[in-house]
Amino acid sequence: MMRTANPALNDKTFSDFGVDFDTQERSDLMSLQGTVTKTGFLLVILVAAGAFTWKMTGQSQSLGAVVPWLIGGVVGGLIFGLITAFKPSASPYTAPIYAACQGLFLGAISAMFEQRYPGIVVQAVGLTFGTLAALLMAYTSGLIKATENFKLGVTAATGAVMLLYMASFVLGMFGVQIGFIHDSGLFGIGFSVVVIVIAALNLVLDFDFIENGVERGAPKYMEWYGAFGLLVTLIWLYLEILRLLAKLKER
Repeated sequence: MMRTANPALNDKTFSDFGVDFDTQERSDLMSLQGTVTKTGFLLVILVAAGAFTWKMTGQSQSLGAVVPWLIGGVVGGLIFGLITAFKPSASPYTAPIYAACQGLFLGAISAMFEQRYPGIVVQAVGLTFGTLAALLMAYTSGLIKATENFKLGVTAATGAVMLLYMASFVLGMFGVQIGFIHDSGLFGIGFSVVVIVIAALNLVLDFDFIENGVERGAPKYMEWYGAFGLLVTLIWLYLEILRLLAKLKER
């Protein structure tokens, strides 16, 4: 049974697929190369949209002009992310829109961090893709294997982090802060390191999930869905690395 902590790629996504390769054209099926290509395409959209709000944030004397784009990116990303997660067949259309919305959000947020900590964005991007490359090599070489115990552990850890973030958000509305999440002390830095490790390990689960989808003969549109799920993890990893670097620069 496949298991992934990524909410976009859950156990049942590929459960109904299974084709006879002798009767089904391979061009109509999900492929690893196709998923890689579509992931690259989504990243291009993300960067292009991010460049727009990045430039706007840098040129604006007030954040008021950027906030609508930032909020629109968050809300749009949430809406189209949920649509994609619950209706994978729509992913060829909704995944690019999700990438554009997230790009608007990330561009503005990144520019704000860059203004406060010059050079932080280049470092965060480099570490994000460096982590992606390292884990991909470890996975393809067999150094890291997505065993059932591994999947269970990462899933449980990811769920715990998400619950903690949700609790922090709810409590924050009542003026209560969970200090170590944002604290730049040793405990806060340690927390960020742990979350980054968990986010990075989700990439391994995503690789395994996509590989299983290809082996099971998932339809072609699942390439977009697999790319979408991988993008979700990469965005989370980037934001956590950005947060950690900011904490380190505050010390």
